[in-house]
Amino acid sequence: MASESVRRESHGVRVWLRFLVPSAIGAGLLLIPVPYHGKVSIVLGHAVDAARAAIGTALPSLVAGVIALSAILSVAASSLPRSSEPLSKALEPILRPGWPVTLLRVVGAVVAILVVVQVGPAWLIGDATGGVILRDLLPVVFLIFFAASFVLPCLTDFGLMELVGGFVSPFFRPLFGLPGRSAVDALASWLGAASVGVLITAGQYQRGFYTQREAAVIATNFSVVSIAFAYVIIDFVGLGDRFVPFYLTVVAAGLLAAVVSPQLPPLRGKPDCYADGRVRSLPPRVRAATHDDGARRSAFGDALHRAADSPPLGEVLRRSTLLVVDIWLGLLPMVAVIGTLAIVVAETTPLFRWLGAPFLPLLWALGIPDAAAAAPTMVVGFADQFLPVVLGRAIPSDLTRFVIACTCVNQVVYLSEVGVVILRSGLPLSLLDLVGVFLVRTLITVPVAALAAHLLF
Repeated sequence: MASESVRRESHGVRVWLRFLVPSAIGAGLLLIPVPYHGKVSIVLGHAVDAARAAIGTALPSLVAGVIALSAILSVAASSLPRSSEPLSKALEPILRPGWPVTLLRVVGAVVAILVVVQVGPAWLIGDATGGVILRDLLPVVFLIFFAASFVLPCLTDFGLMELVGGFVSPFFRPLFGLPGRSAVDALASWLGAASVGVLITAGQYQRGFYTQREAAVIATNFSVVSIAFAYVIIDFVGLGDRFVPFYLTVVAAGLLAAVVSPQLPPLRGKPDCYADGRVRSLPPRVRAATHDDGARRSAFGDALHRAADSPPLGEVLRRSTLLVVDIWLGLLPMVAVIGTLAIVVAETTPLFRWLGAPFLPLLWALGIPDAAAAAPTMVVGFADQFLPVVLGRAIPSDLTRFVIACTCVNQVVYLSEVGVVILRSGLPLSLLDLVGVFLVRTLITVPVAALAAHLLF
C-alpha cells in the first residue's frame, strides 16, 4: 500500500511540474535555435554575446585575475599541512590537485598576466599566440560555462535525460551492439561533460555491467563534449550562426564513427570479458538485445521518477557553483598553459606541419580549401580539443573552419581532460590505444564534415 501511494504521488501534478518546467527551461536555453539581430543561435549563445559586449575590454583582465587567483589558492592550499584544518571534500580536489598541476596553474597565471600587461617576448604575448588564447578563447569559455553550469541541471537532474535515454536506448542495442544503459552515458556527455560520461562508464565497468570491449567502445565513442562546449568551438571560428547544422553534422559523424571504429583496431581486439575475468557467453548484439541488464521502466516513468527524486534548488545551486569554481580555477589555467604552448609551437616550429602532412592527400581529395593550413589541426587536437580551432581560426575559408570544428569535437580523445580521465579510471585502454582511436575517428569524421560543409558553403 505504501509503495502504491508513493507511485501515485510520483505521478502527481507536482512531480509532472518538476519534470516539465526545468526541462522546458533547459531545452529552451540550450537546444532550440532562436534568431536574434540577424544571427541564429541558441539562447545561451545570444546571452554570452550580450555579456561580452557589456563587459568589453575588461573581460581578458578579469579572466587573468581568476587564473591568478587559482594559482594563489592552489599554492596556499597545497602548502597547508595535512594535519591542519582540512578543506571541504568538494573543494579539496579543486584547490589541492597536487604539485604538478599547481605548478601548471602558476605558469598559466604568469602567462595570462604577461599577455594582459603586454610584457614579455613577442612570441609569447603576441596577438597570434598568447593574445588569441587570453583575449579570444578564454573569455568565451569563462562566460559560456558560467551560464551553462546553472542551466545544464535543468537537462540532467529533472528527468529529461531519462526521457530521451529511454527513447534512444533501443537503437543502441542493434546499431552498436551495446547495452541500452550506454545511452545514458552518452547523454551524460552530450548534456553535461565528456569526463562525466567517462566516469559513469568506468563505474559501470567496475560493477560488471560492461565487458572490456563495451567499456572501451563507450568511453572512446560516446564521451563527446557538451552542447555548451560545442557552441564555444563553432562560435570561436566565427560560425556561431551555423550552430544547428554544425551540431547535426557532429551527431551524424559521431554516430558513424561509433558504428565503424569498434570494427577496427585497436577497439576490435578488446576481449568480451568483465573486470573480474568472467567471459561473456553471448555474442555482443545478441546479448545487447536481451534484458540481462534489468527490466527498464517506460521512458516517461523513468523521467518522472527522476523528477520525484531530483535535488532541492539549494543543492542544485551548490553543485552548479562548485562546477563553475572547478572550471574557472581548474580548466582556465590549463587551457592558458596548454593552448599557449601549443600555438607557440605551431607558430614558431614546423612540428605540427610535419605531423599533419599525412592528412594532406585526404584534404585535397575532399576539396578542402587551404588544406596545407588545415592539416596540422587534424593532429593537434590530441593534446587539447581547443587547439584545432585556435590554429585554424585564421584560415579564410568558412568551409575549412567548419570542417575543423566538426572534426575536433568528434575526435573525442584529447589528453588534457578525457584522455587523462580514461587512463586513470581503470578502463582497459592504454595510451597507444587512445592514439589509435583518435586517428581512426579523425579519418571517419573528416569526410562526413567535408560533405556537410560543401552542402552549406
